[in-house]
Amino acid sequence: MQFTLSSGTLNARLQTLVRVIGGKNAISILDCFLFEVASNTLTVTASDAENVMQATIELDECTGEGRFALPNHTILNAVKELPEQPLQMTIDDQSLSVVVDYQNGSFGLAALAADDYPVMPDMSDDATVLTLNQQLLAENISRSLFATAQDEIRPVMGGILFDLKADGLTVVATDGHKLVRNRILDVVAEEEPTSFILPQKPAQLLKGVLAKGEGDVVVRFAANSCEFKYDGGEFRCRLIEGRYPNYNSVIPTNNTNCLTADRKTMLGALKRVLPFSSESSRLVRFHLEKGLLRLQASDIDFATSAKESIACEYNGTTMDIGFKGDSVCEILNNLSSDEVTVQLADPSRAGVFVPVEQPENQEILMLMMPMLLND
Repeated sequence: MQFTLSSGTLNARLQTLVRVIGGKNAISILDCFLFEVASNTLTVTASDAENVMQATIELDECTGEGRFALPNHTILNAVKELPEQPLQMTIDDQSLSVVVDYQNGSFGLAALAADDYPVMPDMSDDATVLTLNQQLLAENISRSLFATAQDEIRPVMGGILFDLKADGLTVVATDGHKLVRNRILDVVAEEEPTSFILPQKPAQLLKGVLAKGEGDVVVRFAANSCEFKYDGGEFRCRLIEGRYPNYNSVIPTNNTNCLTADRKTMLGALKRVLPFSSESSRLVRFHLEKGLLRLQASDIDFATSAKESIACEYNGTTMDIGFKGDSVCEILNNLSSDEVTVQLADPSRAGVFVPVEQPENQEILMLMMPMLLND
């Protein structure tokens, strides 16, 4: 078998796929990429037994068809230093030896039998199917990831919930202290409401892959697995099983005190004040009065303190409320509007952050639980 392809295209695909491969695999062949040639197309697969990602490459020339596996470090190191040029790969089906010829040289390596490479079972026939814009899905995953938890006791909190109902698709993440709720209003359930919980690693992998592409992604999910098909490849993963908490019940509805400020101005002031907060708590005091927001932080152990005031729109009652500064920075970084509104009830209840200008056909809301202030 022999085929020719672009060195740059192969390197780009392998650099994406290698992120799937785990550091310590129970099965040694999972340290390899699976190469499959058929119908003038090369399909490269990477897996860690829980997640499987495939990328396809149209071949310039091809004679024969077949399957083989190559160690990921060997082939990656070999092609990443090559400038853009055609590569000709020749595979001996009997000895499983591979010779790669390029403009000024060649290299050879030993392949492994592809029959030993594990495959995930096919999706069940009763899987739910929905179609989303690639960029839209990547943005919602990226916006939610920071709010996921590292919690072995409650594994469902370590994933992102996709909740499909008749009024839209809701994408949710929470660690119990902060929450992100994204609603996509034009993606609705055609039959019964359904949901799935996407683990962190697949979410990270998808965010990187989908953000680079255009077009739509077709999502098929069943009880414990999910499949994403997009231009140039597909991704399969296992889902987190369990019941996600009732996220709507923790979002307050009677927040009568509303602060509106320039997002970048608030973020900049917060970043300047935050280094003076306690290393253990990262507490920042938000003092609100008419037309003014004052941020204060201090660390008694090191006798440091800082405060900064910014102009804002605020017509509620004068209030002091404490938030973890790092988490508020994450919230502001993951909102894209020029201005942000913070809705508050009192210092003991959660603050709700919403963009003043919502993206088209979307509703974004982020929630932060307050911290106790020592007055």
